[in-house]
Amino acid sequence: MIEASAETELVAAFANTIDLDDGTDALASAADAAGWLLARRLVDRPVTLGRQDHRKLLDLRAGVRDALAASGTPSPHLLAVANAVLRDLPVLVYLSDTVDTVDGPPPRHAVRPDPALPLAQRAMAVLAVAWSEVVVTGQARRLKRCADETCGWVFWDVSRNHSRRWCTMRVCGNRAKSRSYSARQRADR
Repeated sequence: MIEASAETELVAAFANTIDLDDGTDALASAADAAGWLLARRLVDRPVTLGRQDHRKLLDLRAGVRDALAASGTPSPHLLAVANAVLRDLPVLVYLSDTVDTVDGPPPRHAVRPDPALPLAQRAMAVLAVAWSEVVVTGQARRLKRCADETCGWVFWDVSRNHSRRWCTMRVCGNRAKSRSYSARQRADR
């Protein structure tokens, strides 16, 4: 089984800060969002998010969630808004003190948020760097959003051919199959 990287787990946790099933949002208010950033250790001390930074964090999440949509067709508008947020978060590329080898893994964390960024924006830049690593390493193919529109949970697809559609077959997969069966029964009448 292929394990999710720390970056993938961070991106999934960020995307799953909204739970459509029970209607909760861990980033609902600026204070909630600041608490989540601290709990995930994206900031090293309590931070106050202004209205603009809070909006940017929500826009970034919407873009990430949409990019992971099961339909595979993200909204150009949501991606454009998320990309506008990313343009305002400078990251720096550092030379690594390790030498690449043909067999060895590439150096980790050669791209980092600009330390001069305000704390809240630096936390968002950490999320952006994590998203970048997920995409560049190909892990985005396995990170998916549940196809059940009432769920939308982001999950790590461990199937061999990357074909899993639902976060759990027991709940969301069963719902979809029940709806499909009911629709076929109605059509046959």
